Amino acid sequence: MKKLKTLLFTVLAFLLVQVNSFAQCAMCRASVENNVSNGDTSIGSGLNTGILYLFVMPYLIATVIGILWYRAAKKRKSKLALR
Repeated sequence: MKKLKTLLFTVLAFLLVQVNSFAQCAMCRASVENNVSNGDTSIGSGLNTGILYLFVMPYLIATVIGILWYRAAKKRKSKLALR
């Protein structure tokens, strides 16, 4: 029970404590700031789109693997039930 409380506390601490960070490296940020100061905002929006693309892909892959795994387990379970 003590391990469960410690685990729960640790998970809550990680969820509640937030650290402010910048999503871009120093070179990307300097490039975007330079282009924005010159009036070109397309590079900044393209960079943000790329960051979102890289952020979503691992979750999408995990979801597809989970769905395939679930279907295979369901199919295997139905085969065992027919025996």
